[in-house]
Amino acid sequence: MANEQTTETISSKEQRIVLMRLFTYLKPHKKLLSVALFLLALTVVGDMLGPYFIKVFIDDYLMMDNIVFKPVMTLAVSYFVIQVLNIFITYYQTLKFQELALKVIQQLRIDVFSKIHRLGMRYFDQVPAGSIVSRATNDTEAIKDMFVSVLISFVQAAFLIVGVYIAMFLLNAKLALFMLLILPVVIYIIYLYRKISAVVYMRMREKLGQLNARLSETLSGMSIVQAFRQEKRFNDEFDAINDEHFDAMMANTKMNSLLLRPIIDLVYFTAIIILLFYFGWTSFETAVEVGVVYAFITYMNRFFDPINQMMERLALFQQAIVAASRVFALMDNEELEPTQQDKSQTVTNGRIEFNDVSFSYDGERDVLKNISFTVNPGETVALVGHTGSGKSSIINLLMRFYEFERGDIVIDGESIKDYSQQELRDKMGLVLQDPFLFYGTVDSNIRLYNEQLNLADVKHAAEFVQASDFIESLPDGYQSRVTERGSTFSSGQRQLIAFARTVATNPKILVLDEATAAIDTETEVGIQQSLEKMRKGRTTIAIAHRLSTIQDAEQILVLHKGEIVERGTHQELLAHKGLYEKMYLLQNGIVQKE
Repeated sequence: MANEQTTETISSKEQRIVLMRLFTYLKPHKKLLSVALFLLALTVVGDMLGPYFIKVFIDDYLMMDNIVFKPVMTLAVSYFVIQVLNIFITYYQTLKFQELALKVIQQLRIDVFSKIHRLGMRYFDQVPAGSIVSRATNDTEAIKDMFVSVLISFVQAAFLIVGVYIAMFLLNAKLALFMLLILPVVIYIIYLYRKISAVVYMRMREKLGQLNARLSETLSGMSIVQAFRQEKRFNDEFDAINDEHFDAMMANTKMNSLLLRPIIDLVYFTAIIILLFYFGWTSFETAVEVGVVYAFITYMNRFFDPINQMMERLALFQQAIVAASRVFALMDNEELEPTQQDKSQTVTNGRIEFNDVSFSYDGERDVLKNISFTVNPGETVALVGHTGSGKSSIINLLMRFYEFERGDIVIDGESIKDYSQQELRDKMGLVLQDPFLFYGTVDSNIRLYNEQLNLADVKHAAEFVQASDFIESLPDGYQSRVTERGSTFSSGQRQLIAFARTVATNPKILVLDEATAAIDTETEVGIQQSLEKMRKGRTTIAIAHRLSTIQDAEQILVLHKGEIVERGTHQELLAHKGLYEKMYLLQNGIVQKE
């Protein structure tokens, strides 16, 4: 079942798996990664050479009172050139790492977006839209921060640590070996931080996802919120989640305040004290070179600077790992759209058969029970019934929005599962009660970027459904802008555009889910005339609440609690004096006498 991840933490093993999976995104960019690492190695060499040159100057020239112009000038020029080169190399190294990180995140976002389109409708039934948006935006942004800032710091720290220890061993192997004991302490602090922070960051990401879900729901239903004066309730609910998110953020801040820079600084000061104590103790037995002291302290600074940067970014790293686990949970979700066998079957006539089909959304309660009926080419079958009777579920199965396991749906003698998805989408046209218009133009909303359709086809479809008059009256006609969801159009105008969109594809099978519900009576009369022309040679399945719109259907199926309880023509059903007659009399304002 598809549901939100509510796990409070992820184990160290799971974190390693997530990290390794993120690293797989680096494979296509091996060349760029190699260049970036090579440039990073050069900057580390430059950082190591600088203190060594100063050490040589102090011990061989300054302390020996042996200032010779030519070698000292050579040393100074070499030091200056190395520092300048280091600046340019650091620039290009940072640029390459940033380019690498952005390419990785670009591909990750494409993969997430593509996965969302392959998820089945069950997933969207169970997971709030705002939470999905949070994974595709906030969580991937957190991963981007990791690649852009964290991994660069970690790799740079690793290179510098290795470089520092090599330089230290060259200067004083005994002391370098002793200072090597610092490394396990730092590693343990990192381990401790990751272990404690996993719980905090998981809670932070979950609360952020809930904030986005609540915000998305409020914005999409703002008219209802204001109409029913629900502002205070939504504000209170949002405040409660926001407070929980604040508490999680404060817990994170307290944790970072203790386990990041302060504790590393304590280790650093301890190391410096040990270092100075060693040189002080050694000075009683033998002379200590000032340049070596300077070099060791400088190298120690170079050692702890990247560690401090790494620890400061460890918070971002932990957030990214948690965010990545949420993203990969979405990408690994098995609630995919129904699969097709793709046997190269084609829909030729559009004959539909439902053979003993039963279906449940939750796997427990059947919303359809043993549904069987046949629709011949050119016929119209209407589905009527009270709300929740199963009408839309039949449409959902026919359109392959949901998978069914019991019974079969057959088109032209072949199971619907044996057709390719492309063939089904090309040959089946759907008009919903609540039409959805995309941001763009009227033309693009009818054409839906179908390259096989031209402007003449679009205009013909609009004329066919009697939408051309209002479209051509717009300032820019078919090129008029459509805002999000077509909010500047009336419900009837949006429905006409959606109807033209379906007509333009010339489908073999026409599916109408209360398609005329939002259209005024005068316009509906014209559309009904157009529908009569469309039905010729096409199979039509129509859901209707207004029984007056489906009286000419060859067959009317009356559904009640997921079962077909009556079937026949309009006159036959009225003569039967069952549920259909009661619905018809009720709609026409006729009170039955007991």
